[in-house]
Amino acid sequence: MSTMGENQDMPDRDPVGNGTVAPIAERFRSFLPVVVDVETGGLNWSTDALLQIAAVIIRMDDDGRLFRAETHSCHVQPFDGANIDPKSLEINGIDPYHPLRIAYTEQDALGRVLKPVRQEVRNTGCSRAILVGHNAMFDLNFLNSAVERAGIRRNPFHPFGSFDTATLGGLAYGQTVLARAAKAAGLGWNGSEAHSAVYDAEKTADLFCTIVNAWDRKVGIPG
Repeated sequence: MSTMGENQDMPDRDPVGNGTVAPIAERFRSFLPVVVDVETGGLNWSTDALLQIAAVIIRMDDDGRLFRAETHSCHVQPFDGANIDPKSLEINGIDPYHPLRIAYTEQDALGRVLKPVRQEVRNTGCSRAILVGHNAMFDLNFLNSAVERAGIRRNPFHPFGSFDTATLGGLAYGQTVLARAAKAAGLGWNGSEAHSAVYDAEKTADLFCTIVNAWDRKVGIPG
């Protein structure tokens, strides 16, 4: 499942033309920030199930301001032998075996989510995507483990680099919890929608854009 056309083809071209890179590539030293959030069956990325993944593309407008663009997401079938902690399911509200839950194998789910990320990397002239997350290493470790299990060779994400909005939220607003940082940034928060990979990823994206845009207005865009 996704918003704004998970399966639609994206143009295989350089939108800035003549082999030049997009401004967002220059802003982050050729890395493309992409927000990722996962919902899981526990805290151990090696043994616990990946149940949902969402990736949010970040773009830059003509004024140099970041904004949230497309969201791509999938529900994921637990891999064979995966551990699922009932306490985690109480938090995220996912029933992994619900008959109406449209879920894909890890290989298919990652293929659907990573394909548009790869295309955006090419379109912007970036070298790689870099994961943006709230407590980012949690999401990155689950992503890397799933990529390894699925045998995916073309992972567009940097294997260990990340931007952490928990750290950025603490710096900008004195708040490290996503809900509190979002409220402090004036973004609002709906607790009934939280702990969905899509909702949390989009709120994280809005928080990241808000913090970076505020910094760039006050300090200036590096260059």
